Amino acid sequence: MNRISVLVLAAAACFCASTPFAAPGVDDAASPIYGIEIPPGFRDWRVISVAHEAGNNNDLRVILGNDVAIKAYREGKLPYPDGIIIARLAWSYVPSEENNKVFGQAQSFVAGAPINLQLSVKDSRKYASTGGWGFAQFKDGKPADEAVHRTCLPCHQLVKASDFVYTHYSPSP
Repeated sequence: MNRISVLVLAAAACFCASTPFAAPGVDDAASPIYGIEIPPGFRDWRVISVAHEAGNNNDLRVILGNDVAIKAYREGKLPYPDGIIIARLAWSYVPSEENNKVFGQAQSFVAGAPINLQLSVKDSRKYASTGGWGFAQFKDGKPADEAVHRTCLPCHQLVKASDFVYTHYSPSP
Protein backbone atom coordinates (compact mmCIF):
# COMPACT_ATOMS: atom_id res chain seq x y z
CA MET A 1 0.00 0.00 0.00
CA ASN A 2 1.43 3.35 -0.91
CA ARG A 3 1.86 6.27 1.45
CA ILE A 4 -1.15 8.25 0.09
CA SER A 5 -3.49 5.28 0.61
CA VAL A 6 -2.31 4.90 4.19
CA LEU A 7 -2.90 8.62 4.87
CA VAL A 8 -6.40 8.50 3.34
CA LEU A 9 -7.30 5.42 5.44
CA ALA A 10 -5.90 7.03 8.58
CA ALA A 11 -7.87 10.24 7.96
CA ALA A 12 -11.05 8.23 7.34
CA ALA A 13 -10.52 6.24 10.55
CA CYS A 14 -10.02 9.45 12.56
CA PHE A 15 -13.16 11.00 11.06
CA CYS A 16 -15.26 7.90 11.80
CA ALA A 17 -13.93 7.63 15.34
CA SER A 18 -14.76 11.27 16.05
CA THR A 19 -18.26 11.16 14.50
CA PRO A 20 -21.03 10.06 16.89
CA PHE A 21 -22.74 6.86 15.77
CA ALA A 22 -26.40 7.11 14.81
CA ALA A 23 -28.35 4.26 13.31
CA PRO A 24 -30.18 5.03 10.07
CA GLY A 25 -33.50 6.78 10.68
CA VAL A 26 -32.76 7.53 14.32
CA ASP A 27 -32.54 11.12 15.48
CA ASP A 28 -32.15 12.89 18.79
CA ALA A 29 -35.87 13.74 18.95
CA ALA A 30 -37.02 10.08 18.92
CA SER A 31 -37.26 7.80 21.92
CA PRO A 32 -34.77 4.96 22.06
CA ILE A 33 -36.09 1.43 21.42
CA TYR A 34 -39.48 2.57 20.05
CA GLY A 35 -38.48 5.53 17.85
CA ILE A 36 -41.42 7.70 18.92
CA GLU A 37 -41.31 11.48 18.53
CA ILE A 38 -43.50 14.08 20.23
CA PRO A 39 -46.59 14.48 18.02
CA PRO A 40 -47.18 18.04 16.82
CA GLY A 41 -50.27 19.64 18.33
CA PHE A 42 -50.70 17.03 21.10
CA ARG A 43 -51.46 19.77 23.64
CA ASP A 44 -54.70 20.40 21.73
CA TRP A 45 -55.94 16.82 22.15
CA ARG A 46 -58.94 16.12 24.37
CA VAL A 47 -58.78 15.08 28.00
CA ILE A 48 -59.18 11.40 28.85
CA SER A 49 -58.56 11.81 32.55
CA VAL A 50 -56.78 13.83 35.25
CA ALA A 51 -54.98 12.36 38.25
CA HIS A 52 -52.94 13.21 41.31
CA GLU A 53 -50.21 10.65 41.87
CA ALA A 54 -48.99 10.70 45.46
CA GLY A 55 -45.95 8.72 46.53
CA ASN A 56 -42.47 9.51 45.24
CA ASN A 57 -43.59 11.70 42.34
CA ASN A 58 -46.37 13.62 44.09
CA ASP A 59 -47.48 14.94 40.73
CA LEU A 60 -50.52 16.29 38.99
CA ARG A 61 -51.13 14.77 35.57
CA VAL A 62 -53.44 15.06 32.64
CA ILE A 63 -53.96 12.24 30.16
CA LEU A 64 -54.79 13.37 26.64
CA GLY A 65 -55.78 11.34 23.60
CA ASN A 66 -55.79 11.83 19.86
CA ASP A 67 -59.13 11.49 18.03
CA VAL A 68 -58.71 7.72 17.59
CA ALA A 69 -58.11 7.33 21.34
CA ILE A 70 -61.09 9.46 22.33
CA LYS A 71 -63.42 7.47 20.03
CA ALA A 72 -62.15 4.14 21.39
CA TYR A 73 -62.43 5.29 25.01
CA ARG A 74 -65.98 6.56 24.48
CA GLU A 75 -67.00 3.30 22.80
CA GLY A 76 -65.22 1.18 25.41
CA LYS A 77 -63.28 -0.75 22.75
CA LEU A 78 -60.78 -3.33 23.99
CA PRO A 79 -58.32 -4.13 22.69
CA TYR A 80 -57.68 -0.62 21.53
CA PRO A 81 -57.39 -0.13 17.76
CA ASP A 82 -54.18 0.84 16.01
CA GLY A 83 -53.62 4.58 15.69
CA ILE A 84 -54.28 5.46 19.31
CA ILE A 85 -51.83 7.84 20.92
CA ILE A 86 -52.13 8.59 24.62
CA ALA A 87 -50.12 11.46 26.12
CA ARG A 88 -49.54 11.80 29.85
CA LEU A 89 -48.19 15.16 31.01
CA ALA A 90 -47.02 15.50 34.62
CA TRP A 91 -46.20 18.50 36.77
CA SER A 92 -45.13 18.83 40.39
CA TYR A 93 -48.11 19.19 42.73
CA VAL A 94 -47.70 22.43 44.64
CA PRO A 95 -49.85 24.57 46.92
CA SER A 96 -51.16 27.81 45.45
CA GLU A 97 -50.29 30.58 47.88
CA GLU A 98 -52.36 33.03 45.84
CA ASN A 99 -55.50 30.88 45.94
CA ASN A 100 -54.99 29.91 49.59
CA LYS A 101 -54.89 33.61 50.58
CA VAL A 102 -58.31 34.04 48.97
CA PHE A 103 -59.72 30.92 50.65
CA GLY A 104 -58.18 31.80 54.02
CA GLN A 105 -56.70 28.33 54.42
CA ALA A 106 -54.40 25.83 52.68
CA GLN A 107 -56.65 23.95 50.29
CA SER A 108 -55.63 24.76 46.72
CA PHE A 109 -53.01 22.87 44.74
CA VAL A 110 -51.88 23.57 41.19
CA ALA A 111 -49.45 22.35 38.54
CA GLY A 112 -45.91 23.46 39.30
CA ALA A 113 -42.73 22.70 37.39
CA PRO A 114 -43.10 20.19 34.55
CA ILE A 115 -41.86 16.67 35.29
CA ASN A 116 -42.17 14.82 32.00
CA LEU A 117 -44.29 13.69 29.05
CA GLN A 118 -45.04 10.03 28.43
CA LEU A 119 -46.55 8.64 25.24
CA SER A 120 -48.16 5.31 24.40
CA VAL A 121 -48.66 4.53 20.71
CA LYS A 122 -50.74 1.57 19.49
CA ASP A 123 -49.44 -0.12 16.33
CA SER A 124 -49.92 -3.88 16.52
CA ARG A 125 -47.53 -4.61 13.64
CA LYS A 126 -44.71 -2.23 14.46
CA TYR A 127 -44.77 -3.05 18.18
CA ALA A 128 -45.87 -6.71 17.97
CA SER A 129 -43.15 -7.81 20.40
CA THR A 130 -44.37 -5.35 23.07
CA GLY A 131 -48.08 -6.13 23.11
CA GLY A 132 -48.81 -3.78 20.21
CA TRP A 133 -47.64 -0.69 22.08
CA GLY A 134 -44.67 1.63 21.71
CA PHE A 135 -43.67 3.86 24.60
CA ALA A 136 -41.78 7.12 25.01
CA GLN A 137 -40.77 9.45 27.81
CA PHE A 138 -39.50 13.00 27.37
CA LYS A 139 -38.19 15.67 29.72
CA ASP A 140 -37.73 19.22 28.47
CA GLY A 141 -38.54 17.96 24.95
CA LYS A 142 -35.71 15.42 24.94
CA PRO A 143 -36.21 11.64 25.10
CA ALA A 144 -35.16 9.79 28.22
CA ASP A 145 -32.36 7.27 27.84
CA GLU A 146 -32.69 3.64 26.84
CA ALA A 147 -32.59 2.41 30.46
CA VAL A 148 -35.72 4.41 31.27
CA HIS A 149 -37.50 3.09 28.17
CA ARG A 150 -36.70 -0.49 29.13
CA THR A 151 -38.93 -0.02 32.21
CA CYS A 152 -42.05 0.89 30.20
CA LEU A 153 -43.23 -2.54 29.05
CA PRO A 154 -42.66 -4.34 32.38
CA CYS A 155 -44.76 -1.68 34.12
CA HIS A 156 -47.54 -1.77 31.50
CA GLN A 157 -47.63 -5.59 31.53
CA LEU A 158 -49.20 -5.28 34.99
CA VAL A 159 -52.37 -4.03 33.25
CA LYS A 160 -52.35 -6.44 30.30
CA ALA A 161 -56.06 -7.18 30.88
CA SER A 162 -56.86 -3.56 29.94
CA ASP A 163 -54.65 -3.73 26.82
CA PHE A 164 -51.58 -2.41 28.68
CA VAL A 165 -53.33 0.90 29.54
CA TYR A 166 -53.74 2.24 33.08
CA THR A 167 -56.07 5.16 32.42
CA HIS A 168 -59.83 4.80 32.37
CA TYR A 169 -62.04 7.35 30.67
CA SER A 170 -63.40 10.01 33.02
CA PRO A 171 -66.99 10.77 32.10
CA SER A 172 -68.35 14.30 32.11
CA PRO A 173 -70.06 15.45 35.31
